[in-house]
Amino acid sequence: MPELPEVETVRRTLNTLIPGKKIDRVTVKLPRILQKPDDPGLFTARLEGRTFQSVERRGKFLRMVLDGLVLVSHLRMEGRYGVYSEDEPVEPHTHVIFHFTDGTELRYKDVRQFGTMHLFLPGEEFQAPPLNKLGLEPLDEGFTLDAFKKAIGKRTTKIKPLLLNQEVIVGLGNIYVDEALHTAGIHPERAADELKPKEIDRLYHAILDTLSAAVEAGGSSIKSYVNGQGEMGLFQHRLRAYGRTGEPCEICGSLIEKSVVGGRGTHICPSCQKGPKRTANSQTIIKPRTHAVKRRLDGGTR
Repeated sequence: MPELPEVETVRRTLNTLIPGKKIDRVTVKLPRILQKPDDPGLFTARLEGRTFQSVERRGKFLRMVLDGLVLVSHLRMEGRYGVYSEDEPVEPHTHVIFHFTDGTELRYKDVRQFGTMHLFLPGEEFQAPPLNKLGLEPLDEGFTLDAFKKAIGKRTTKIKPLLLNQEVIVGLGNIYVDEALHTAGIHPERAADELKPKEIDRLYHAILDTLSAAVEAGGSSIKSYVNGQGEMGLFQHRLRAYGRTGEPCEICGSLIEKSVVGGRGTHICPSCQKGPKRTANSQTIIKPRTHAVKRRLDGGTR
């Protein structure tokens, strides 16, 4: 699923492509993507003649601002936007097409068909689902160390599931939580209220540094993510924990382990991230293989 850096990259790309474009008509091929209104006829009628003003973001949601309306879009697992000439063939799994008056089109493609779209009057999008219960925005000025401490400090929840809770902090998903916890040297099963002040400080800066670096690199092209111009992100080449099971930790050389925490695959360095003993909710599901590790340590490929 695209996380904050990927959605931010899509936002920045689309913000260079669609502002000023006027919608002539809209084609909806998969009505269930529409959530508000859920009637394709009403959805398309409300958009016809509107002009895109800007593309903003709240957490993992795109806020596509038009004159008099806001389209809130969630990419979910594999949703993609792209701008095309109307003469270009329409790819399979393209479910919504915004036809512009200049002969170009904004197309929404979603192989898994989990994406959603909501239409609101300006300002109303923050008062109703899906945006009304979202937590702190990590790249916003309001995401201060004090705000972060208040958000997590007194909670008894394990730190990884807490960071994944979009009502606490928005935009963080499995990849960047693993990376931030590894950078901060904090085990994902540690309870939030047991973290020391210096650990919270390290985690706060690790979140900022990880997300900022990922945005700069255009996100991580894990599986099928691409931005609004069909380009892949590059941050996956900088990952230190996620997806590196059995490889040496770049900090201490210990082998990265994969376990399950809160139902999510989790990657840690057992030396850098000391934590509680494993419980029934956290079991190692992939262990390093000696021959593979020896090959990597000898300079072989991953």
